[in-house]
Amino acid sequence: MLVLGLETSCDETGVALYDSERGLLADALFSQIDLHRVYGGVVPELASRDHVKRMLPLIRQVLGEAGVEAAQIEAIAYTFGPGLVGALLVGASCAQALAFAWGIPAVGVHHMEGHLLAPMLEEQPPAFPFVALLVSGGHTQLVRVDGIGRYQLLGESVDDAAGEAFDKTAKLMGLNYPGGPEIARLAENGTPGRFTFPRPMTDRPGLDFSFSGLKTFTLNTWQQCRDAGDASEQTRADVSLAFQEAVVDTLTIKCKRALKQTGLNSLVIAGGVSANQALRKSLESMLAGLKGKVFYARPRFCTDNGAMIAYAGCQRLLAGQHEGPEIKVQARWPMEQLPAI
Repeated sequence: MLVLGLETSCDETGVALYDSERGLLADALFSQIDLHRVYGGVVPELASRDHVKRMLPLIRQVLGEAGVEAAQIEAIAYTFGPGLVGALLVGASCAQALAFAWGIPAVGVHHMEGHLLAPMLEEQPPAFPFVALLVSGGHTQLVRVDGIGRYQLLGESVDDAAGEAFDKTAKLMGLNYPGGPEIARLAENGTPGRFTFPRPMTDRPGLDFSFSGLKTFTLNTWQQCRDAGDASEQTRADVSLAFQEAVVDTLTIKCKRALKQTGLNSLVIAGGVSANQALRKSLESMLAGLKGKVFYARPRFCTDNGAMIAYAGCQRLLAGQHEGPEIKVQARWPMEQLPAI
């Protein structure tokens, strides 16, 4: 089955073609980072308008790169939610219009299921069951995965997600948007041990996360340095390193608990923060100690993209699932509500 995948959940327009027999044929992505940077964060109305502007040119680009005619496409997958309502509606409207015009089925895909399944696009995909750490700007969750649609939520953030904490902390320190890559870049030159930040909620049982307090702790530390006349680039790097280490250690500790609790030794990390190299190294070291393995997607498939939507949609289409002709989206959508296939 040849599936066209469309991703428009937030500030990146993604399009891809996935074939159930030949794999990923082509994909393209347009990021709106430059558009939103001047505002220090995503402006929903601007995001929606830019998706409208980029969608059809990207579809033409992907079809051209794959050498595929529109008549060969057998189904369309699009992001149904969660995400920004206006942005989601752009993708849903385009998908349903094309599906109607071409006489093919369309299926709505859960954005986080797309992230969770993105490592399946790699040469050595994980085998079920495994524990997944979904870590992005909007979500930090630990999930037991026994198959597609067979998800058990083990723990989640009670306030800021890890990616959100990265971005907010960077903004408080005067760094450019998006903040996660900026903090990671500065942390590379940080002085180990100069600052030590708390590892939130690791001193109590359970698998939930909380990063709001860590964000405040980082801000207070940075302000104290500035008040003392030490706002140098090196101090900024040292604070960034301490913050990143705290987040990475917290995630690693909770992942180890989840693996021991479930008795599994395979871990998938997915979402934008999974591209963080310090996090990958920490989890790889932890899994090596447990004689297990960690799986993740290549960096360009960690952030929002059409390939993950095309793949996830293809699996559900092959199982006989599809949407009616209505244009609907869901801004909030617990992944545990998805049907198993």
